[in-house]
Amino acid sequence: MSKYKYIKWFNEIDKNDIPMVGGKGANLGELTQKGVNVPPGFCVTADAYNEFIRLTDLKEKIFNIVSNMNIDDNKELNEKCGEIRNMIVSANTPNELKEEIINAYKEFSQKISIKDPAVAIRSSATAEDLPEASFAGQQDTYLEIAGIEEVMKHAKMCWASLWTSRATYYRENKGFNHFDVALSVVVQKMVNSQKSGVMFTANPINNNRKEVMINASWGLGEAVVSGIVTPDEYTVEKENMNILDRHISEKNVMIVKKDQGVGTVEVEVKEYLGADKISSQCLSDEEINVLAKNGMLIEDLYNAPQDIEWALDKDTKELYILQSRPITTLKGEVEEMKDNNSTEELTVLARGLAASPGIGSGKVIKINSIDEIERVKDGDILVTVMTNPDMVPAMRKAAAVVTDEGGRTCHAAIVSRELGVPCIVGAKDASEKLNDGDVVTVDATRGVVYKGKVLQQEEKSNEGQSAAVLNEELLHKLAPITGTKIYMNLGEPSIIKKYKHLPFDGIGLMRTEFIFTNMVGAHPMYLLRTGQGNLLVEKMSEGITKVAQEIYPKPIVVRLSDFRTNEFRGLKGGDEVEPIENNPMIGWRGVSRYISPEYEEGFRLECKALKKVREEYGLTNVWAMLPFVRTTWELKRVKEIMASEGLIQNPNFKIWIMAEVPSVIFQAEEFAQLVDGFSIGSNDLTQLILGADRDSGILNSMGYFDERDPAVKKAISTLIKAAHKHGKTVSICGQGPSLYPEFAEFLVREGIDSMSINPDTVAYTRKLVASVEQRILLNSIRK
Repeated sequence: MSKYKYIKWFNEIDKNDIPMVGGKGANLGELTQKGVNVPPGFCVTADAYNEFIRLTDLKEKIFNIVSNMNIDDNKELNEKCGEIRNMIVSANTPNELKEEIINAYKEFSQKISIKDPAVAIRSSATAEDLPEASFAGQQDTYLEIAGIEEVMKHAKMCWASLWTSRATYYRENKGFNHFDVALSVVVQKMVNSQKSGVMFTANPINNNRKEVMINASWGLGEAVVSGIVTPDEYTVEKENMNILDRHISEKNVMIVKKDQGVGTVEVEVKEYLGADKISSQCLSDEEINVLAKNGMLIEDLYNAPQDIEWALDKDTKELYILQSRPITTLKGEVEEMKDNNSTEELTVLARGLAASPGIGSGKVIKINSIDEIERVKDGDILVTVMTNPDMVPAMRKAAAVVTDEGGRTCHAAIVSRELGVPCIVGAKDASEKLNDGDVVTVDATRGVVYKGKVLQQEEKSNEGQSAAVLNEELLHKLAPITGTKIYMNLGEPSIIKKYKHLPFDGIGLMRTEFIFTNMVGAHPMYLLRTGQGNLLVEKMSEGITKVAQEIYPKPIVVRLSDFRTNEFRGLKGGDEVEPIENNPMIGWRGVSRYISPEYEEGFRLECKALKKVREEYGLTNVWAMLPFVRTTWELKRVKEIMASEGLIQNPNFKIWIMAEVPSVIFQAEEFAQLVDGFSIGSNDLTQLILGADRDSGILNSMGYFDERDPAVKKAISTLIKAAHKHGKTVSICGQGPSLYPEFAEFLVREGIDSMSINPDTVAYTRKLVASVEQRILLNSIRK
């Protein structure tokens, strides 16, 4: 019989002990019992937490705070939860609990023959990893903690982390009684990780249960789990242990223990290991095979595909399994990628930047001008120098898109991601190397075009499609709660049904250009000249309604037309009414167009469509966004036009503007007094601050176009401060936050209210932002 009342060693617990030690603790005990090499340790049971709350008289105080708290008020939620955490951290640990934890840590030190050993202290909620609700990631983990005082301090911080605003909101939202969920503290030997990462015993990308996927990077695994580094990725075939694929990433940062004191620190790989390690393969082939075999063993033990955290110890060279849990996101049907020419060597025809993931095979159709788009049929591969809005109908038909120019923010990239079409951009001379009529395969996950039909994605059955929808619904239910709202960009109204189950808080940018191109097809002024102005009102209101009613009551911010003159000329009748500009990118576009006599009546049609959606259909979740604003006087003038059409700015109807022109930054306070919110157009803002054409393949490849440039970040910081001074919201639309974790962290730290990203990165970005918010909270607690 154990001499401890509140302590359980890993070899004393198993999968049946979740009520006592939580999901994480129970899993570690189960792995230990089954002979898996788990870093040794013990659990401070959930009873200890409950006893701590009882003996310190905190239960009634916490109950009073929670029962009188508005969880939908972010400010109040953060303040009240912070108050609860401070009460827990500052309370004195009752003597009986304190003595047991001290004695267990001392005994643990003797067992591993290290005085004051460094440990990882992990939270393990008693409702964590249950089938009916996932609490994973809601509480905290502390690494490289040494000495009894630090262990005691961080154990209380773990208890306090049960009351983060995110975890509290989650429990309330899921209907859990706050006091039915307790927390066990896992105290575990700290592995001095040379390399670490995550392993999936079924491929989470294509759901193939015959493959193992391994992510790996240098240092502690927190860098991989939190998303601050893009890890190497290895795919292993289970049957014969062949390494099917390997993607070696640029691993610029790593997390290591501090030289002095407790805790960890983020360092540059080039400074810590040497510049050669940034792009070198993290794991040897032998290590990959050892990992895969261990993964398969653990999968057999649990009789289910597993998501496994692992580490290779720098000192002992041992492989340690840090955690294993079931993979909950596999679809009902496996989509296998088959190599139809497996006996032949794959022939690479072109390479570029993977902009919209997926694989498509078909016949090459090269498009040199808009007049040729009719040549593209269903299943063809569209190849061109660069796409424009007129090519969207052809892009929708294409099995894949390949462009010579452009970066991840170009038209081809953005539109392809929204349409779900595989796309490679910046392929340089692809339009010269690829010949009309050639059959090719576009692997837009890796940015490679192969000769012939060498890869094939099996079609999903109706059952598989249903499973995918259910999986999206589950993803939405289990998505982490974030203080920063995660909005989604949308252009094509017809695809909202495909994405409506994703975990987004609203549409932060609905582009109307798709409606103009695909549903209207003619220039607004041409329609007015020919007596067909009502066509635009009907079609535009139809497109907006289709989206707004699917997501109601979530907000949908509709950006009114932002075609440039060269794009407007491509619409029917456009060549009759549009001038030719040498540089339309910074020419007659946005609000300057709306207020000009040459287009004002066309803009009024857009206003009428917006009013129709809000008043006739009752969709008051529709707000307006004005693009490419330059001056306050033009903003005042355009608001007068909108008001005259019945679009009156009030709490029920909000007007946002795009922050794309530096003048908006310089006069941010003046603009803030005229609008309800800003949406940072990071693509245009970056190109205008740096003088770098966003569509220039040359500048993109040289690294000039970068939202992370200090000048751009300074502009964003200035805008957020000015907007918040006047109580106005700030969002950002673009791929920057999902492409660059450090950029997302910068935005959160600056206090951005929301991020609007493309559908394919919604779930990832929400997880990333949740991780960033958690780190910020952790640092504030430590201070």
